[in-house]
Amino acid sequence: MKQYYILVVLLCFLSCSKNEQNEKKAVSENEEKYEHIINKLLSKMTLEEKIGQTNLRGTSSRAKTLSEELKQQVRAGKVGALLNVMKIEFVDELQKIAVEESPNKIPLIFARDVIHGFKTMFPIPLGIAASWDEDIARTSSRIAAIESSSVGIRWTFAPMLDIARDSRWGRIAESPGEDPYLASVLGKAYVEGFQGDSLNDPTSIAACAKHYIGYGAAIGGRDYNTTIISKPLMHNVYLPPFESALNAEVATVMTAFNEINGVPATGNKFLLKDVLRGKLKFDGFVVSDWESTIEMIAHGYAKNEKHVAELAANAGLDMEMTSKAYENNLKALIEEGKVSEDQLNEFVRNILRIKLRLGLFEMPYRDTKNEATFYKKSHLEKAKNAAVKSTVMLKNTGVLPLAKTSKVALIGPMVDAPLDQMGTWTFDGEKEHTLTPLDAFKTANINYNFIPGLTHSRATSKKEFKKAVAIATASDVIVCVVGEEAILSGEAHSRASIDLPGAQEDLIKELAKTDKPIVLVIMAGRPITITNIIDDVDSVLMTWHPGTMGGEALREILFGLSEPQGRLPVSWPKTAGQLPYYYNHKNTGRPANKDDFVAIYDIPVGAWQSSLGNDSHYLDAGYTPHFPFGYGLGYTNFRYDKVEVSKDTITFNEDIIIKATITNTGKRAGKEVVQLYVQDVVGSITRPVRELKGFQHINFEPGETKEVRFKLSSKSLEFTSHKSVKAAEEGDFNIWVGPHSASGLKHSFYLKN
Repeated sequence: MKQYYILVVLLCFLSCSKNEQNEKKAVSENEEKYEHIINKLLSKMTLEEKIGQTNLRGTSSRAKTLSEELKQQVRAGKVGALLNVMKIEFVDELQKIAVEESPNKIPLIFARDVIHGFKTMFPIPLGIAASWDEDIARTSSRIAAIESSSVGIRWTFAPMLDIARDSRWGRIAESPGEDPYLASVLGKAYVEGFQGDSLNDPTSIAACAKHYIGYGAAIGGRDYNTTIISKPLMHNVYLPPFESALNAEVATVMTAFNEINGVPATGNKFLLKDVLRGKLKFDGFVVSDWESTIEMIAHGYAKNEKHVAELAANAGLDMEMTSKAYENNLKALIEEGKVSEDQLNEFVRNILRIKLRLGLFEMPYRDTKNEATFYKKSHLEKAKNAAVKSTVMLKNTGVLPLAKTSKVALIGPMVDAPLDQMGTWTFDGEKEHTLTPLDAFKTANINYNFIPGLTHSRATSKKEFKKAVAIATASDVIVCVVGEEAILSGEAHSRASIDLPGAQEDLIKELAKTDKPIVLVIMAGRPITITNIIDDVDSVLMTWHPGTMGGEALREILFGLSEPQGRLPVSWPKTAGQLPYYYNHKNTGRPANKDDFVAIYDIPVGAWQSSLGNDSHYLDAGYTPHFPFGYGLGYTNFRYDKVEVSKDTITFNEDIIIKATITNTGKRAGKEVVQLYVQDVVGSITRPVRELKGFQHINFEPGETKEVRFKLSSKSLEFTSHKSVKAAEEGDFNIWVGPHSASGLKHSFYLKN
């Protein structure tokens, strides 16, 4: 019997191996066929037609007619792709012109910013990052691809993989957070969701890893600003999420608006050719961000539009978004020998390769059989699930979950804000389909009264405060939903202060005078500093901008039908003055600690001048965030009892097994996101105090104890040194297994050469 079992397993293995080999062979044959088609097309194309493929042109998504000029450009083969063409009849007409009337019948790619949903809106990407769940990322992008491809969109400008360490930055809302490991896990999942099992599936859309690179490191959190990033920092922090997306075969990459160490990303030959094409072997195409080519003039890097085209082309930029530096100047530059035609040919190869992989030459037209049902019931259920898993509970004194019989005062400007609840980058979302907290309360059997108190998040008039207080006084509990409107985050929406805008803090202070318990719910595109009001409320839920189903998700959480499952993907500051702040910082020569810290009000009046505390901290804000990276509460509690390692010493080719024992000490079932952090104690360059290296979602029954295991490979201990060498180094390592980045049980091991 045993021999039979072994034979069956062996046959299964051989069969799977053969299937995998056949798949690889088919892919290889397809790629060989594609290159043959590309060569044939290139041999027939004029210089103008080649340049045409590098042009990404756009229309207003609200356009009621198609211009004859645009149609003629497509007819002449002078457009490679189009964005924001949203009328189905326009998509069909333009594609028909391209494949039937243009010189070489090359199809167009239609693009759109499909960021966290098309019609069915999921939480903003920072919210999805708070789920710490790759399945949520994959599901959200798959549904977005199904919905958007039904109207002819086959290319999205997502996922954004910029590491964001400054909550003032408006585009933190679109980011995967501050950690390269978490961002890498999510980035891969996003690409898999958008692109599906095969790019040529009509429901798949080409993903675009953006913004390459370092956009999230903008000085002061000001959008489009300068970045200064050393090579080790680039390779150890900002590049890994892009590597992960490339390993998932992302079709396209977008350059960033910013400069890096004095060279704009769109004209950065080292990053585009040496790193992206050379080291990382990327064979898709690279597109600029909106007019980021000609912005090199404002940067002070290019003299004029012609110089822009020369710099971008020689740096290796394949396609230009909306601006016309290539269209107006590439031909002359080639004739003058300043740009080679071989370089242009390479651009066209890269673009045509993706069009072929998308199956556009075989099926150029929108698949009329793909009649995606917008707001499909199963999609809405998954959007609600994502909102639940993204919600982070920051505080709970026992008020939550609420009793079913609770009389609730539902107050705040975000209680019924359907447009803002969807968040930034929701061009195609429809507020009429958004289920707000007020909607959810209306449809459930809940005893509540509602008043917004403020008309919107920035409102300063307090004339409704008395009514709000009256409703609160007559209730058992206050659910106060505050935050920031969607327009206050996203591109070009950075904030110097990240307190609650308007008179929202004043509203909370007034409600606190009623002595009724307050559940504070925040809907926002970034962490909001709540230091001034945290002591006035009993519970805090961060829902981010939760999307279409955010209201129903919140109702379920409030009444205990679901558990808030999110964990912070960014450190939550006490004040904007702490920013940029991130958990995986360096130790410094004088690391801050609780024994040496001296607070501003602990200093005696008239004290003799000295180096207070002699370590790195702020007198008025200390050295820790309000809530650490990875933090999040649930409706039960967990105890970490012990952590063990399989070996105290490992070699460079070995793995180490890390085990931790965890117990659910509460009376309710719950989930814990168990996190593994590592510190390389001494390196050839200084190393972070901790780095996330793994996490697991573990479900526990009440009182249940489980052993959780992590396998850590020596390869995961590698980093890039100041000599640009990526390797692990011999020495001591500390590990922590715990619930967040500022806690956990500690152990150590040694890596031996």
